[in-house]
Amino acid sequence: MRRILPQTLPVWVLLIVIAGLLISQVATLYIVSRDRATANDVVDLYRLNDRAFSLVQLMHNASPEGRKATASGLSNATYALTVSDTPAVTSSIAGDDELAELEDILVGRLSKFGITDARVRRDPATREADAGAASEDRDAGQVERDLLVLAADFAQSDKLTASLRFADGQWLNFTEPNTPVGPILSVDSLPLYALIAGLVLATSIWSLRRLTAPYRMMETAVKRIGNDLKSPPIAENGSREIRTAAKAVNAMQARLRDYVEDREHLAAALAHDLRTPLTRMRLRLELLRKSAVRAALAHDLADIEDIASSVIDFATFEVTEEKSERIDFWSLVESVADGYEEVSFDDDNTRSRGLICVARPIALRRCVTNLVQNAVTYGKKAHLSVYRSEKIITLTIRDEGPGIPQAELDAVFGSFVRLEQSRNRQTGGLGLGLTIARNIARSAGGEVSLSNHPGGGLLTELRLPLAA
Repeated sequence: MRRILPQTLPVWVLLIVIAGLLISQVATLYIVSRDRATANDVVDLYRLNDRAFSLVQLMHNASPEGRKATASGLSNATYALTVSDTPAVTSSIAGDDELAELEDILVGRLSKFGITDARVRRDPATREADAGAASEDRDAGQVERDLLVLAADFAQSDKLTASLRFADGQWLNFTEPNTPVGPILSVDSLPLYALIAGLVLATSIWSLRRLTAPYRMMETAVKRIGNDLKSPPIAENGSREIRTAAKAVNAMQARLRDYVEDREHLAAALAHDLRTPLTRMRLRLELLRKSAVRAALAHDLADIEDIASSVIDFATFEVTEEKSERIDFWSLVESVADGYEEVSFDDDNTRSRGLICVARPIALRRCVTNLVQNAVTYGKKAHLSVYRSEKIITLTIRDEGPGIPQAELDAVFGSFVRLEQSRNRQTGGLGLGLTIARNIARSAGGEVSLSNHPGGGLLTELRLPLAA
């Protein structure tokens, strides 16, 4: 169920806007349709009342035979009109309150012309009239065709039948067609509705993009800062909210960069300052006679110097200024592999040319070197493969070692994390190689991941974006 629902705020807001638009349109059409029906009912009653007054005023002084002759001359298929001794509306009880009130109005208004009773009823449409032939007349003009269609609609609509009794007992019977109610939506009006809905939707999307621009900008900026703390600041332009968000992100990035650089300079300075007393200790050791203690101390000093050098390299990684360049990745990997006898390529006869990436050359070489050296140190041999997948360059390094427990695959990227718990640096290392390699890869927009190969050993993947 959660996969069906939208996962982003703009989509939610857009769905709410569309739902609100649909509900408002449906409600508006319903209200308009109901008001039109109510208005048409009142108009139909008015037209019947007006026609009754005209007919009675015309016939009340005429003889019974004259009334019949007049009715015969005025009657047609749509507006039936007869004069007879019996009423067309046989029931004296009105069908509803509106008709009952109309009957009282007719008697009261026409009593001066001798009308003593009035009866009105509603008759459903017979649907016998057909205006197809008339409306398809190609020689007729637009106005004539519209009039023919309207006449056909009147002929097919429901009707009101009225019976009025004169003082001499004759009944005047006539019908009045109801006003046809046209559809709210028609072929002609649908494009207009679609255009308005499209404009509202386009305006909503544009407004949402403007409103959510600071969120998208902050998301992109935070991801970029996470990959490269020295990335250029965001342009502080646009609306006030966007400028405010950009200034806040830029200020945060500047403070983070200052904080990290201070700590990196501090670590580098401490490690560098260790070299002076270490050098003095080494000189004093040379004055001692050769013994097992002297050899052990010399070994320990060498380890301390290696540790200091590694810490300096790790601490000065972000501090060192180096510009990104276009790099032939295959040539770089091949030059690194040439320095190790234990390294071989799985597809030695296939050279993946044209794999160009953008990164800092020295840093990327260091990244690949750390990964290859890690595979050779702990896995004895390393098998390399370089290939392209869509817009990603992938370097896979498979060693022949024991692998890493599944729960520790991500933990080994932490600083100074060593799975080999001995104090021997030749077997345990410092735990900085993978950390530095991942940081370099991420600064270039890539990633380093580890997994256990099904055939045994550890599988390391370095993925970098292909340069445009």
